[in-house]
Amino acid sequence: MSTALVRDPLFVLHRQGSMGHPERPERLEAILDAIHAEGLDRRTEELEARPATPEEITTVHDAKYLEQVMNAQGKEYAYLDPDTSMTEYSCDAALAAAGGAIDLALNIYDGNYRNGFALVRPPGHHAVVDRAMGFCIFNNIALAAQQLIERRGLERVAIVDFDVHHGNGTNFTFYERRDVLFFSTHQYPHYPGTGRFRDVGLEEGKGYSINIPLPARMGDDEHLLIYHNAVLPVLESYRPQMILVSAGFDGHERDMLAGESMTTGGYITLMNLLKQAADRLCDGRLAFYLEGGYDLTALRETVSAGIRILLGDDVKGSPIPTAMQGSNALKLYQRLQMRHGRYWDCLAE
Repeated sequence: MSTALVRDPLFVLHRQGSMGHPERPERLEAILDAIHAEGLDRRTEELEARPATPEEITTVHDAKYLEQVMNAQGKEYAYLDPDTSMTEYSCDAALAAAGGAIDLALNIYDGNYRNGFALVRPPGHHAVVDRAMGFCIFNNIALAAQQLIERRGLERVAIVDFDVHHGNGTNFTFYERRDVLFFSTHQYPHYPGTGRFRDVGLEEGKGYSINIPLPARMGDDEHLLIYHNAVLPVLESYRPQMILVSAGFDGHERDMLAGESMTTGGYITLMNLLKQAADRLCDGRLAFYLEGGYDLTALRETVSAGIRILLGDDVKGSPIPTAMQGSNALKLYQRLQMRHGRYWDCLAE
């Protein structure tokens, strides 16, 4: 089986209204240039994006919000929120991003592809039920998870979000449910100001939202220790039937939109860990969804490395530290234990 890439010319045509907006077409153009330069387009299969249907969109989003977006179709400019606007091709791009996201997950689960990367714009993880947020129009990864549950009958989908910003839209979509485990590392306090340790879920979903807010300037060591010692054990306990990843690379040391200090090597190791987890737990069923990341060089390096990892290449990254003792990660892990040790034996003392 092959690795699939979701691509579409519409994703480059989508533009935010203001000049100099960080979520710009050049992000995707830089990624596509790197893919071509490294010959990755010849080693992968393109999965053509198609527009999501209204019936699919409204499994996550309010019908009135969908109507608002559709009413802006083809318009020169439409304002959605202080960070998010639409121009002529934005509605078509958002529908294609959602449809491509859904089809990638379904096709991987069905065995048509081994795994894949949705190279979509606009991103999705901030979009909530009834409005756009943070450059996001429709919540691509939430729609993919919901369709896996509704159309394939999955009972355990894991979503891992390593974007530097908390994926509030995804988290709140599944906050009262246990059929989706949401795991997020993110800078805090930072936009959108959500995702505290105490945000663990409600009702049946209590314990299935695991948020790890990080102070600024956390680098490879802190992230990799947390993923190795917390994320992976919880995934082992949950036994997901598929893993979806909100892959945002704006925690990179080169990225100016936040204050973390991950390196390309750190992201490589993090993605390797998730690939290995998928291979062990769910027959390799793994899908990456592009979220943030605004430095073009960092995007070229990290996304192309992620595709090579999905292809099974031996891509070397930063080493995982051998112990937490005395590290910033130890304090984070201890706070995580306080909140989640009661739900997950693997995190208990």
